[in-house]
Amino acid sequence: MPVRVFSRLPKNALRFTAENKPVQFLPSGISNDLTIPMKSSTSKRKFYPCYINGKRIGRPGGERVPVSNPANGEVFAEVAACSPEQVQQALETSEAAQLKWQNLPAIRRANYIMAIAERLKAERTHFARLLVMEQGKPLAEALGEVDDTIRYLSYNAEAARRLEGNIYPSDEPNEQLWIHKVPFGVTVGLCAFNYPLALIGRKLGPALVTGNTMVLKPHELTCVTASEFCRLVDEAGLPPGVVNLVNGIGNGVGSQLVSSAITKLVSVTGSIRAGQAIYAAAAPNITALSLELGGKAPFIVLEDANIDKAVEAAVVARYANCGQVCICNEMVLVHEKIADEFTAKLLKRVARIKVGDPMKNIGMGPSTSAAGLARVDDIVRKTVAEGAELACGGRRPVGKAFAKGNWYEPTVLLGVKRHMTALQEEIFGPVLPITKISGYEEALAITNARNDGLSAYLWTKDYRRFMHAIANMQVGTIFINKGIVGYIQGYHNGHKLSGLGGEDGVYGIEGFLQKRTIYLGCD
Repeated sequence: MPVRVFSRLPKNALRFTAENKPVQFLPSGISNDLTIPMKSSTSKRKFYPCYINGKRIGRPGGERVPVSNPANGEVFAEVAACSPEQVQQALETSEAAQLKWQNLPAIRRANYIMAIAERLKAERTHFARLLVMEQGKPLAEALGEVDDTIRYLSYNAEAARRLEGNIYPSDEPNEQLWIHKVPFGVTVGLCAFNYPLALIGRKLGPALVTGNTMVLKPHELTCVTASEFCRLVDEAGLPPGVVNLVNGIGNGVGSQLVSSAITKLVSVTGSIRAGQAIYAAAAPNITALSLELGGKAPFIVLEDANIDKAVEAAVVARYANCGQVCICNEMVLVHEKIADEFTAKLLKRVARIKVGDPMKNIGMGPSTSAAGLARVDDIVRKTVAEGAELACGGRRPVGKAFAKGNWYEPTVLLGVKRHMTALQEEIFGPVLPITKISGYEEALAITNARNDGLSAYLWTKDYRRFMHAIANMQVGTIFINKGIVGYIQGYHNGHKLSGLGGEDGVYGIEGFLQKRTIYLGCD
């Protein structure tokens, strides 16, 4: 999942920003003044259509997907829900448009993508506010997400003149051997709720520049920005059917897209459980898959680490986006020799996190999903019952402003053992379990014993340890003496149950191309 590039944080607040974008911070403490601009009256709910074959689909009187503001639980918008017939239309029109789109010169495809990016840049604040309202991240983070989306689109558009094949020597005279790369055809982008806009850019950019068409399906919790994004697609003049957007509640729409024989590749960001279901649904047609799934990143702090820098990185990597980042710090494994000092400093840092109205750029907003937050709270309750110590948090913040919505205090659990719930299950929320370890070997064993493997953090000055980790730690990304970050020229992928395929960089573009081998005789 997309990740902001986090700058060094000030002492009084978490800082989540786009690269080189300064942010003004409010004083530390919990705000009791929560200002949410939308009311719950049905007459004031804005309606957002789907987008199929170049047309905005859905009438206000038809079936709708309600979208709630996680800061107060009130429905502020409704998005058109698609019927099975409309989903089929989206697939068929994508198929009809694909060959003509593929046959455009890559640079012309790129020009369309850049036109979308330019329109998004012009409406940066508008889209950021929509993200705050439907997803709950603070405005500074939302602005960063818009910037990331622009970056995903621009980077892939700029790659249009760098799409490469290969020519190899033949074994016979007067012959050539070519490896030609071609698009899959109709692709499907299934997006998670934690980065509703950036995930669109991350999938759509490489899909379109390589000659594929795409049907987008946003998460039902966060489908407003997707609808607005397709308005930009329409304004940019893309041929009808190249980009389609469908919505629906539950698994019906997604299942139809994945199981269709028209679909040739599915790009998914979601949970392991969702990925397994999609894997099974795609099997009859042997549909290609790119699965970016969940994980439980260990944040390993060894006895020779820079404790102050590690504390700062651990806090940012846990509480960014209210803990709803797939590569977030899911558990601290700290060496027993420095555990007390590290924990004391971390608790002081967590105490300074400000919780409140995300429109006011307060450090941490609400969780997106009420059901997801209930699961987070259940993990905390179970882990405490199993013998862990609740050092801070573990409840809804106090105050009238937090009576509604999906609020939870930044939480730290101490004395967590390997068998306890918080160390076994992915939390995906603002809860940090801390476990003492005897050394690197124990941390590696805990990491590699898991059946997932998305990312890990390792803090040590010993080059022998991090070289060993590079070779032996069974995860897709390792942050060594480095906080949470995601560069577009990198590659984001998981090992084991955390997925297959990947996104970003040249390898992400490569994932939307299949190879065609040509044996060319000259006679």
